Amino acid sequence: MTAELVRGQNHPLSQVRLEIRISAGVPVLAGATLGDENGTVHGAQWVAHPGAPALPGVEVARQAAVEHRLTVDLSAVPEAVHRVDVFLALPAGAGPSRFGAVPAPCTTVHGPDDTELARYTVTGLDTEAAVIALELYRRQGAWKIRAMGQGYADGLPALLADQGLREADALAVVRGATIPGPDPMASHDHDTHPAHGAGRNPYDTRVPGDAPARGSTIDHTHPRRPRHLTPPPPSPPATGGQPAPPVAGDAVGWSMEERLYNQVWGMFEDLARTTAAYRSAVDFADARLEKELDQALADPRARLGDGNAAVREAARTRREQLADRARAVLDRDLAQLIAESEVVEPALPPAYARWDNPVWRGYRVPGEPPMAMRLGDLHLPESLPLRIPLLAVLPLEHGLWIDSGATAMPEGAFADPVALRRSAMEAAVALAARLLAVHPAGEFAVRVIDPAGAGARALRPLTGAGLLAAPPASGAAGVAEVLERLTRRVDLAQMAVRGGAAGALPDDVDAAQQLLVVNDFPHGFDDRAVTRLRYLADEGPAVGVHLLLVADRADTAGYGPLLDPLWRSLMRLTPVPDAYVADPWVGHAWTYEPALPPAGSRILEQVLGEVATTRTKCK
Repeated sequence: MTAELVRGQNHPLSQVRLEIRISAGVPVLAGATLGDENGTVHGAQWVAHPGAPALPGVEVARQAAVEHRLTVDLSAVPEAVHRVDVFLALPAGAGPSRFGAVPAPCTTVHGPDDTELARYTVTGLDTEAAVIALELYRRQGAWKIRAMGQGYADGLPALLADQGLREADALAVVRGATIPGPDPMASHDHDTHPAHGAGRNPYDTRVPGDAPARGSTIDHTHPRRPRHLTPPPPSPPATGGQPAPPVAGDAVGWSMEERLYNQVWGMFEDLARTTAAYRSAVDFADARLEKELDQALADPRARLGDGNAAVREAARTRREQLADRARAVLDRDLAQLIAESEVVEPALPPAYARWDNPVWRGYRVPGEPPMAMRLGDLHLPESLPLRIPLLAVLPLEHGLWIDSGATAMPEGAFADPVALRRSAMEAAVALAARLLAVHPAGEFAVRVIDPAGAGARALRPLTGAGLLAAPPASGAAGVAEVLERLTRRVDLAQMAVRGGAAGALPDDVDAAQQLLVVNDFPHGFDDRAVTRLRYLADEGPAVGVHLLLVADRADTAGYGPLLDPLWRSLMRLTPVPDAYVADPWVGHAWTYEPALPPAGSRILEQVLGEVATTRTKCK
């Protein structure tokens, strides 16, 4: 089964002899770098490029081409090599100068028997002239593949410099790589023969979530998918010097779902950067005011009298003017983002939508899983009332942890620890319900460990609809039985993957993706159970077993540093608003709010009822 990857996603490789096929739409240069365990490339002799196409275990094309076939034998690379990065670069001085002006390159990884192991389409590029498309890396003796999509606007020199190549070595590689485009006399070369890839559309692909493998059957023909990259819908023309009205799906992507996903992330980045500019301007105005006041106080002649007061007042006025101009720019950008949000939110599919979105009123169980799911909302103090959806690609690459302990909330908020724990479990149930709702019938299962039965009230929407794979496990025996079952499933799935038969599981093993909800951890867990839980957190996501932990970290203080790796491996969420999420561009502290149904709403029960009905019909 092919793993269809998105940026940042990794996947274990069951083969070491590979063929990497690249389709770019325009002629590109393809090459590979060999890096040590830190990713450092030690000289030009560690780079395969058109001027030096063959290295131990790696061979690349000898010229620029629209399509490439790179051969890799991971068993033949030097022992010091831990990373093989496959890069693409636009030829200098010939054709387009940036990847944003050409179709998104599509990469596929094949085994020696021509089985397609993984696929990644390098989307989201703009000014970049070179990009690391894929990374093959060695981890604990086994090889994995990661979708990178890391671009460089300054081209191949910047890419090589970032990997540690000295200036002279990088220049030698760049000169060797800039060989003229396809040689018409070389059409017999296996790298550029037009027969390879004939009769198939290299862009006929599906971009899913951010995780190793979906764990469900995928129809690679995708008859309902567009055969070509779908451009964003045209924006209405601007009028009167005003910006054009926003349009839902105003981003690149293979489908409306992906365009909306990319648009939401674009809004996230825009808000992060415009807020950073505003804060920087205010900081500058404050620093300038302080400097001018210090200068005024340092002058003995102006220290006393009306003149000094006038100087201080003028400095404060200049500070306010600078801050006001910065705020005006921020307000302008916020108005545009709010207008865009008002268009995008109603257009979101159920997986991305709030529970109060009308799209849930007409909910039907989907025929295929989405590429992402909404975990909650994010906002900054300056951005209210604008909230950005926090979308996580599916399947989840990391487990989730809903922190039921004290948060940095205003004094008096959820002072009752019992109420906070109950709210944490309700947030967990809302996430579990969404995961069930956005997957096809029978392709996702939820199991619950509730040692003391404290979560029974919050679990009613799931238990009432009969959607749990088994009754909530309680007591030490129940905890051990569930962990033993899921540990066995992970072990068997890993064996199947290593054997090249990922779907070959025994009949008594549920092949659906599994979500384990654990309430009040570590109550009811002995040392053996804790060890198994850590194993599931580390190894489960790669084979479709996911963890949703509801816990107060303070309750695990008795374990000391033993559980630190567990907490680091989980994505922390809170049942109440809390400012702790850092964005990847600037590092602001964003306030996270959980995705909960409106108070008094029955939408959760209605959606889960539809899921249960569809499951019954499909049996």
